[in-house]
Amino acid sequence: MPSAAEARESGSALVTQLDDYLIPRLARLDAPLLAVVGGSTGAGKSTLVNSLVAAKVSASGVLRPTTRAPLLAANPADLDWFRRGELLPGLTRTDEPSTDPKSLQLVGVPTLAPGLALLDAPDIDSVVDANRALAGQLLAAADLWIFVTTAARYADAVPWGLLRTARQRGTVIAMVLDRVPPEAAEEVAAHLAEMLRDNGLGAAPLFVVPETRLTADGLLPPSALGDLSSWIGYLAADAETRADVVRRTLDGALAALAPTTASLADAAEEQDKAAETLADRVEIAYRNANRAVAHGVEDGRLLRGEVLARWQEFVGTGELMRTLEAQIGRLRDRIVSTLTGRPAPGHALRSAIEGNLVTLIRGAADEAAETAYTGWQAHPAGAALLSPPLGRAGPDLPERAERLIRDWQRHVLEMVRAEAGDKRALARGTAYAVNATGLLVMVVVFASTAFIPTGAELAVAGGTTVAAQKVLEAIFGDQAIRTLAAKARADLLDRVSALLAEEAARFTTLVEPVPGAAGRLRGAALDVEAARADAALVTR
Repeated sequence: MPSAAEARESGSALVTQLDDYLIPRLARLDAPLLAVVGGSTGAGKSTLVNSLVAAKVSASGVLRPTTRAPLLAANPADLDWFRRGELLPGLTRTDEPSTDPKSLQLVGVPTLAPGLALLDAPDIDSVVDANRALAGQLLAAADLWIFVTTAARYADAVPWGLLRTARQRGTVIAMVLDRVPPEAAEEVAAHLAEMLRDNGLGAAPLFVVPETRLTADGLLPPSALGDLSSWIGYLAADAETRADVVRRTLDGALAALAPTTASLADAAEEQDKAAETLADRVEIAYRNANRAVAHGVEDGRLLRGEVLARWQEFVGTGELMRTLEAQIGRLRDRIVSTLTGRPAPGHALRSAIEGNLVTLIRGAADEAAETAYTGWQAHPAGAALLSPPLGRAGPDLPERAERLIRDWQRHVLEMVRAEAGDKRALARGTAYAVNATGLLVMVVVFASTAFIPTGAELAVAGGTTVAAQKVLEAIFGDQAIRTLAAKARADLLDRVSALLAEEAARFTTLVEPVPGAAGRLRGAALDVEAARADAALVTR
């Protein structure tokens, strides 16, 4: 569905935040506060991190992207918490610089007070897809965003999209306006503050770092950091303030779960409805195909043409009666077949029945495939799933249909043999008589649903169905014949139905909904809201 991409992205982001942040943070509310330093390409994030910890721990330079793998700087006393991998469990911990975006370099910095860690993230607008994705993942795992932009790029669309996402999640944000020419500092800072208010982020503290010459170590001079350095130091030193930041971000993330999960439930319901609609269109197409085959079996059309000719050949000379009475018929047919090169009449009749049935089934399957294809083509979800081969029956359908008819014919013979039992009329003819009688049953199956030939059928079959009926009645009895014909017809249609179900599955297996997903999502959202309400009561 058109909404699927957005819902898939939203669901993936939600699961990632649960794994990377919410679950580990809820398990350890007293863990060090994680401040992720993020922002646009070239904003000076790495230089800012290095300057705040007074050590060159993160690579910086003019080449972009500079930060390819994230780096976390923390007091050595806090490293064990981050090394265990409960937070951001998908990243491999390392003590060495790395370019692998799946790694997280841990650096102990004694100059940074215990209780707060700084994480230098890749660019949010990096030209490298993996870097952008990682930057988003890291920001979602933050207790605090320190968002870095510049005087030249603070109005770019990409950062503001992420900032709005942070606001929706309730993440605590601090803005750093970096590399600001002194003469433009007041004007640019005022405009950025106005944009923050317009986007619901007016409470975010804003720090301005002026454009200045770096020290010999490549760091910003302490005077340039000013209020930002003091604020970071205050956070690191004050446990209560850190806990407040964690609670605010955590509560915001939990509050965002309900609407996010509700939107996923809506998307899941839309998927279910689409899947149901597509399945209905396939079901209708192949239900009509089954009806078409059933009608074709019962309306006498299969007794026309080749089948009629072979049937008349089989019964027209009286050989049928002799076949039923003695095995001499079998010997005679073998001699005729050998001299003329033609198959015995019974074999030709069986082949003609098989050919007509295969043609009937193939036509119904092709029409059903075309109907289902057209129905899906008119639906946005169905159109995206289609491929040209689905517009017709499967390429191996004729072979499967032939196999089906041969299996059915063998089953009819088995039914005749079982019904014959110890009837002497068939016992004298043994297997050959069973074969002949089985052919008669097959012909009668296509003659009449009620086993009483109609005027039209008499015209088509030249009255021979009546002769067949009388012969069979003489051997088996009237009710047995009715039962045999009904069983044979029902068995044939069941086999065809199974074959057409296999054909329909070429469509339906492309759509695999998750039953009950929407209900479970809504239930999960309600559970979270109930837990938050209980926690609020306990707090009060």
